[in-house]
Amino acid sequence: MEIRNIAIIAHVDHGKTTLTDALMRQCGAVEEGVSMDSNKLEQERGITIYAKNTSVQYKGTKINIVDTPGHADFGSEVERVLRSIDSVLLVVDAQEGPMPQTRFVLKKSLELGLKPIVVINKIDKPAANPKHCEDLVLELFLELGASDEQADFPIVYAIGRQGIAKKKLTDESTDLTPLLDTIVEKVPIASNAPSDAPLRAQSFNLAYDNFVGRMAVCRIYQGTVRLGQQAFVKKEGRAARAGKIIKLFTFNGVQRVETESASSGDIVMIAGFADIDIGETIADSADTEALPGIAVDEPTITLDFLVNNSPFAGKEGKYVTSRQIRDRLEKELEINVGLRVSFDSGDTYKVSGRGELHVAILLENMRREGYEMQVSQPQVIVREENGETVEPFEEVIIDTPQEYQGAIIERLGNRGFVMQNMLVHEQSVRLIFEGPTRGLLGYRNQFIIDTKGEGIMASRVTGFKHFTGTISKRATGSMISMATGKALGFSLWNLQDRGVLYITPATEVYEGMVIGNTSKGEEMTVNPTKNKNLTNVRSSGTDEAIVLIPPFTLTIERGLEVMSDDEYLEITPVSVRLRKKFLTESERAKQKRT
Repeated sequence: MEIRNIAIIAHVDHGKTTLTDALMRQCGAVEEGVSMDSNKLEQERGITIYAKNTSVQYKGTKINIVDTPGHADFGSEVERVLRSIDSVLLVVDAQEGPMPQTRFVLKKSLELGLKPIVVINKIDKPAANPKHCEDLVLELFLELGASDEQADFPIVYAIGRQGIAKKKLTDESTDLTPLLDTIVEKVPIASNAPSDAPLRAQSFNLAYDNFVGRMAVCRIYQGTVRLGQQAFVKKEGRAARAGKIIKLFTFNGVQRVETESASSGDIVMIAGFADIDIGETIADSADTEALPGIAVDEPTITLDFLVNNSPFAGKEGKYVTSRQIRDRLEKELEINVGLRVSFDSGDTYKVSGRGELHVAILLENMRREGYEMQVSQPQVIVREENGETVEPFEEVIIDTPQEYQGAIIERLGNRGFVMQNMLVHEQSVRLIFEGPTRGLLGYRNQFIIDTKGEGIMASRVTGFKHFTGTISKRATGSMISMATGKALGFSLWNLQDRGVLYITPATEVYEGMVIGNTSKGEEMTVNPTKNKNLTNVRSSGTDEAIVLIPPFTLTIERGLEVMSDDEYLEITPVSVRLRKKFLTESERAKQKRT
C-alpha cells in the first residue's frame, strides 16, 4: 500500500483540527463527534496544544496526518513534525488571511524544501475574500524566498466544518474528495527505499505510558521495524545505546493499533527505549549513520515553582510537598520538549517555557491533577551573545476597529515596540509591530480593555536581539488585605471605587493576600472583612443598597499577567490567589530597607 505523510499547519483558529476531523469522518476512520482535540483543556479552549497523529485510507492509499498546534507558544511542536513528513496543508482563513503563525510555519516548511498545498478555509464567512487571501498567500511565499516550484502551489477552497472542498470556487461539491485527490496527486510517495535496507527511523514526538514508560513517535526512513527486535538509539556526538522494541503501534483514525512490523515511509510509535529523545535515530546496527538531529526552539520566559506556604496551604490540594512537585515536573519533561526545568535550587524549581500560555497550560494540568503550589512572576530570559546582552523579540499583528488604534500604538510604544506597518481596510486596521517579549508580558488583558474585546492580537518570537533597556509597563498598584477572615460586601462596596477587585463577598482572605489593584498605582493596605458599624440611630443614608461591580476573576493566565515581582501566584485545585511574598506590612517594609 502506498503511503503519503502530511502535516496540517496554520495560525491558531484557522480550522486545522476541524478539517482533520472532517477528513477522518469522510474516510470512515472515526464516528461523528470524535475529534483530534481529545485533551479536556484543548476542548475547553478550542485550541490544539499537542501535535497528534492520525491516518486515513483513501483509494488504496494510507494517508498519515499530523495535526499541529497553531499557537506560537507551541511552535516547538510544529518544527519537529515538519521534519517527519513530505508535504503540508497550509490552512488559511479566507477572511483573516495570513497571520504571524502562518508566516512562522510556512517559513519552516519552505526551508525544509517542502511543497505546500494551500487550503483557503472558511470561504462561507460573511467577510471572506478568497481571491484577496490567495494574493496575500502568494506574496508571503515570495517574501519568504519560496522557489518557483514551491510558489506554484495547488489551491483548494474549503468549508471545514461542513466537510466541503472545491478546486475552483464555482465548482459544486458535497464532500472533501477534491482535497483528498489533491493530496494523492501532489504529495510524494513516502518512501521508495527497499524494505530489506538497514533500518533507520527518527523520533519526532514523545508520549508516555504508565506501563511501558516513554514512547517515541517515529518516521521510518528506510528498512523495516519489527516487534521484539534488538535495535540501537543513535545521535551525533553520543554513543549508541542498545535496546529492544517491546511495543510497536501504527495509527488508524485516532486509535493506536498494535502491529508486528512496519516498513519504510510509515509513522509508528515505539516503546522500549527509556531515554530516547527528539531527533534520535533508531537503527538495527550500531554502525548505521545517524540522521541529522532536530533542533527545538529555546525557551523565552522563566519563573520559579515553589511549595505553597500561604496561611491556606494544604487545605485544598492533594499533592503539596516539594518532592511531589519535583516528580510531576520530571514526568512532564518526558514529553514536553519545549520545557526546561532546573532542580539546582533546593525546593525552588526554575521552569522555563516558550511563553505565558505554555507555562499556564502546565499549571492548569497540574492543578486539575490535585497539585498545589505557588509561582513567581514570569521573567524574560536575557543572555549574552558575542559580548552583547540579548533578549527575545516578537512580531505582533493586531486587527482592530480604527477608533482604538491610537491607544494601542501609544501603549505598545511605551513598552518598547516599534510599528513596522499599517494596513487600512474599510473600518478596521491591521497594525504590525516588533519589540521585546518583556513588553508583551501583562499586556493582553489591557489590550482587551483598550479594544473593548473587538481586537485580535497574535504574536510570534522572531529571535534574540539587542536588549532594549528599561520599559514602563505596570500602571496599577496592589490592594492588599491587612486582615484574615471572610470578605464582606459592605467593605468591598467601599473599596471598589479605588480600583479593580479580584474577589467576591464571602471569599476567605488572609493578611498579605492581594484582593485587587489600585488605579493610581500605589500599594494600598485595606481591610476587606470590615462590617458596617451599627447604631440605634437611623439616618437617610443608613440603608443604601450595596451595588457591587462584578470582580476581575483571577485565572492562572490573568494572574501571571497582573502580578508584580514581589508577589506569588498561589494555585490550588480550587483557587487561584495572588499574594505578597512577605505577608505582613512590617516584613515588607523591612525587605525594602535591605
